[in-house]
Amino acid sequence: MDMIFDRLSSYFVSLSLHGLNIRWEDIVEVIIISFLVYEIMAWVRHTKVWLLMKGIIIILVFILMAILFKMHTIIWIAENVLSLAVIAVIVVLQPELRRALEELGRKNFLLNVVSFEKTPDERFSDRTVNDLVKASFEMGKVKTGALMVIEQNVLLTEYERTGIEVDGLISSQLIINIFEHNTPLHDGAVIIRGNRIVSATCYLPLSDNMAISKELGTRHRAAVGISEVTDALTIIVSEETGNVSVTYEGELYRNLDANGLKEKLHMIQNKEVEEKKRRLWKGRAKDEK
Repeated sequence: MDMIFDRLSSYFVSLSLHGLNIRWEDIVEVIIISFLVYEIMAWVRHTKVWLLMKGIIIILVFILMAILFKMHTIIWIAENVLSLAVIAVIVVLQPELRRALEELGRKNFLLNVVSFEKTPDERFSDRTVNDLVKASFEMGKVKTGALMVIEQNVLLTEYERTGIEVDGLISSQLIINIFEHNTPLHDGAVIIRGNRIVSATCYLPLSDNMAISKELGTRHRAAVGISEVTDALTIIVSEETGNVSVTYEGELYRNLDANGLKEKLHMIQNKEVEEKKRRLWKGRAKDEK
């Protein structure tokens, strides 16, 4: 620890002795690097990389502690594994890296720099919640199987591409028609982004969790699978029983009623932030002191 402080102090002393010779090129370089770091972080936030970052940070903290306390064996293992770990991360994240390069070619950087428009904090409206609940239990009554994936922070683009583009405003009638038996779009999952259905007949990854009940079929296993690799919430309507279930963060919540389903949807709606903005705009509510 003393060695780190000594190096930092010697670095700042050297800066004070030689003075800071800042050129305009250095300022431009800092701006460019800052912009690149911001773009990378914005991309990471909407991919599975964000989920892996937590584990990577824990490993780095563990290695830092090993360096500070001079745990030579752990340091030796980390040094020899690091090169292989970098290659492994690149292989695991290959689909995300490919899409990032594709987006880089399509992106208009000038518009991104001058645009200050922000995405709304509320993910979807109360009308969407009501339509999802109504459609789920209407299909449950007649035992029509359904699988609806609601996107959050992690984009579902790679799964969206496996289906057929819909891009339609959510309504209970549209959802019921999509999952009606013997229709072209009834097989597979629909992906919901905001208040719109963006794609139908999408393929989802199946979960390897052995704790899932054997009485549940592929539809439930796919719902658990997508919740394990993304932060999406998925609504399942069983074709055998008509029961409505939800998966979120790798957990399966079975046999929900209408109020239970609404509660799960409100949980990811981010409505509280939107309500605060409305109150600030309209002034204090009557019951507030």
